[in-house]
Amino acid sequence: MMKHTRTILRIFGILLLELIVSHAQAVTLTALVSFAGTNGAFPSAGLIQAKDGNFYGTTASGGPGGYGTVFRMTPSGTFTNLIAFNSTNGAGPRAGLVQGTDGNFYGTTYNGGSNNAGTVFQLTTNRALTTLVTLTFANTGAYPIAGLIQGQDGNFYGTTAIGGTNSGGTAFQVMTNRTLTPLVSFNITGNVGNSPYAGLVQVSDGTLYGTTYQGGTNGFGTIFKVTTNGTFLPLHSFNGTNDGANPSAGLVQGQDGSFYGTTFNGGTNGYGTVFRFATNGALATLVSFGNTNGAYPQAAVVQGSDGSFYGTTYAGGAYTNLSGLGYGTVFKLGTNGGLTTLISFDGTNGSSPEAGLIQGADGNLYGTTAMGGTNGHGTVFRLTITAPPPPEFQAVMKIGATLTMTWSATVGQTYQMLFKTNLNQITWNNFESTVLATNEVMTTLDTIGPDPRRFYRVLLLQ
Repeated sequence: MMKHTRTILRIFGILLLELIVSHAQAVTLTALVSFAGTNGAFPSAGLIQAKDGNFYGTTASGGPGGYGTVFRMTPSGTFTNLIAFNSTNGAGPRAGLVQGTDGNFYGTTYNGGSNNAGTVFQLTTNRALTTLVTLTFANTGAYPIAGLIQGQDGNFYGTTAIGGTNSGGTAFQVMTNRTLTPLVSFNITGNVGNSPYAGLVQVSDGTLYGTTYQGGTNGFGTIFKVTTNGTFLPLHSFNGTNDGANPSAGLVQGQDGSFYGTTFNGGTNGYGTVFRFATNGALATLVSFGNTNGAYPQAAVVQGSDGSFYGTTYAGGAYTNLSGLGYGTVFKLGTNGGLTTLISFDGTNGSSPEAGLIQGADGNLYGTTAMGGTNGHGTVFRLTITAPPPPEFQAVMKIGATLTMTWSATVGQTYQMLFKTNLNQITWNNFESTVLATNEVMTTLDTIGPDPRRFYRVLLLQ
């Protein structure tokens, strides 16, 4: 968000132009829940905000039996466990939930069920859990890592990481009568991709788009589309280098109609990428992570109300752990492609986010970390992003040849003073180097000659 004010002062023959532009944002991370094992552990999935305004999610383990849970959290952080899996009704949910048009919640468990291959389940608002489908390795596919979406036809669609008739995983449809139909059975030895770790996204014409973690022409994963009647078309094969490798997250369709996603590996530095995939099939790498700004993005990005994209990286960041990679980050990707690291996790406030973010009704971002926190079993967090107030000139004093200017600042923010000698100049000149505010009032000195004319500007940097 750009903020600017303009003030013209004529003092001591000096014309001062105050033009203040604010790009910076203050970021506050609040840990709302720190899992302790008994109330769940290792949340691998993100959250949804339901029609009642509360947030709902899953933990991959923990709970009374140790097989994972489904929980509810109010926006203020009040936590309630809704159900605990017991293996026979599913185990280890690694995916989040979707709220159906009927108000009930639908999801998958990674394993458990009668075949230990995972389940598709329904959870009603009164906490009644029903297993809709028990997965099998050879027919339906097994080990769904991703969650479901509800299609325009009212049916649910998802993927399994392995299994199916060709052993490379499946993309499937679950009808409201609980009938599961594989739409695609990926071939573990073929060139069209295999091992879909991510879920699907449906576009306005009803077509489903997704990614595979492996396979394709180069073996590093693919982007594909499939219709609800099973017509399949591979669209892109990752090359493992500049355009990334091994997408473990699904796609998000941006406001511009293009798809945005991440790759876990590859890119210029080998730490993964963020990419844009246009409707004409052209793929552009927007970010190649370098570890210090994040590494190994495992989740999809989300487009915020400001048009920017927000996401997480599983590792990397400013704080180094025993692996030398860092505890993970939250990042912002501007529409111009500029990457900003909003948060570097340090272990105590969370670690290793495997899931993406959602923007709540209050405008804040919410997410989970799979590990870290007070008890080491993961967290639910809120990220509040606010713009600091713009700087303002407060006083100007000339003593001899020295001009003293004082202006307001926010401690911890970085500023740049600029000047020009003629308003007709197109560019501004940097006045000395950037300054990190250590006080709420900052001072700048300039040595001037007799009857000078200068125009000054304070820039609050991002």
